[in-house]
Amino acid sequence: MSGLKQLAGQTMWYGVSSIAARFISYALTPYITAVVSPQDYGRIGIAYAFISLMNIFFTYGMETGYFRFVQRQERLNSVNDTATTSLVVTSVILFFVLWMGSNGIANVLSLQDFPSIVKYCVVIIALDAITTIPFARLRQEGRPKLFAFIRVTGIFINIGLTIFFLTYCRKAVAADSQSWLNKIYDPHANPVIYILIANIAQAAFAVLVLSPKLIPKKWKFDWGLWREMMIYALPMLIAGLGGMINETFDRIMLARWLPGSHDHVVEQVGIYNACYKLSILISLFIQAFRMGAEPFFFKQAEGKNAQYTYARVMKFFVITICLMFLVVSLYIPLWKHFIQNKKEWEGLRVVPILLFANMFLGIYYNLSVWYKVTSRTKAGAWITVIGALITIVINFFFIPYFGYMACAWATFLCYGSMMVISYVWGQKQYYVPYSTKKLLAYLGIVAMLYFIHKTIIYFVPGLTFSLVLATFLTGGFFFLIFGIERKEFRKLPVIGRYL
Repeated sequence: MSGLKQLAGQTMWYGVSSIAARFISYALTPYITAVVSPQDYGRIGIAYAFISLMNIFFTYGMETGYFRFVQRQERLNSVNDTATTSLVVTSVILFFVLWMGSNGIANVLSLQDFPSIVKYCVVIIALDAITTIPFARLRQEGRPKLFAFIRVTGIFINIGLTIFFLTYCRKAVAADSQSWLNKIYDPHANPVIYILIANIAQAAFAVLVLSPKLIPKKWKFDWGLWREMMIYALPMLIAGLGGMINETFDRIMLARWLPGSHDHVVEQVGIYNACYKLSILISLFIQAFRMGAEPFFFKQAEGKNAQYTYARVMKFFVITICLMFLVVSLYIPLWKHFIQNKKEWEGLRVVPILLFANMFLGIYYNLSVWYKVTSRTKAGAWITVIGALITIVINFFFIPYFGYMACAWATFLCYGSMMVISYVWGQKQYYVPYSTKKLLAYLGIVAMLYFIHKTIIYFVPGLTFSLVLATFLTGGFFFLIFGIERKEFRKLPVIGRYL
């Protein structure tokens, strides 16, 4: 139980930083959708999809490889130095390659009107990549508070500069054309540029603070170790690439394959991107969980009853995301106000689909422990490639007819398939005693409760009644789970003392 307690504690701290990180795109969603057009919000979605995709190439699975090889204390310094040096060198090379090819990349991304957006994205990608191992070291060393401090402080820098540029500078320059702010703010520039500049400042702050860990005392590069790490990590590059195609590439595919004028296409991307934000509650938890779980899983693999621990983690994880699904999906009439542009509300129908898709993704991350701790990373690559192919095929054939709805269902089917494949394959290679039937029942119950709520509200509309019914159904599920899992809750250090 101490292991679960440690995982919960670290997940909480990583959650603080992850929530803060996503807080930019979430809490700023009302602000940004109010000050930029749907077209520019679509460009923001495309830009960050590109950043997420390129992050995979810049880090090429080295973070997971680091956690795999750093477990042996005698190789600690060598692993740190080798992984850090590798990422710094490749980041510099890739930075110049993408910078020189920015105009061509802008054409591919449907950003040909603003090719400078790509250059700002490349700066963000490079800065993020070189801090990958220093952040991983903080997680490995069990220092989530420092990790959270760096992340949260960077977020405040990002938020402050975003508001400074898009509100203060815009108004000051409009009121006084001779203002000194004209030196740093161009009222004719695309506002996406200033959002990216704020992100660059955040990334630069992380580089500055982490520089003691980024610059080794002795530049020691172990070629033999590096080859071992690359053999382990490169399949994770493929897995990461496939995963990022599934997670963010749909914005780029929507921009490329949706018929219509350029402004209409970019606007549709903006609508989808804004509504995608509402699935963030589950995404936040999954991201926080991954931060704490990856080093935790590797450490548990060395002890006894590791599989039993993994099964218990899965149970509590599924219970948590089921509750989160109900809290978001049943209260959409409240959550939608985070999107200030009411025109973008037309995309709200994708939210429940994306919520369930993210639940599948979270379960898949739990299941992926089998190929990581057994060094079968090629299996992870195959699974995510299959998922990526599902995403690409569905989007290619159905985006021209169904627009962003095709993107949502492609995400759902992709993550669902990955979850099933990983479970079936993993149980044969590395058996874990998951409570499969019970967990499937929980997923089925929350889906049923959603449709019950949707059906009743259709016949008895009204905001107040909708919220009361949502509270009743969510509370009912909570007490049902509490009754079924009472013995499990008794074992938890914090909850058990009150039962």
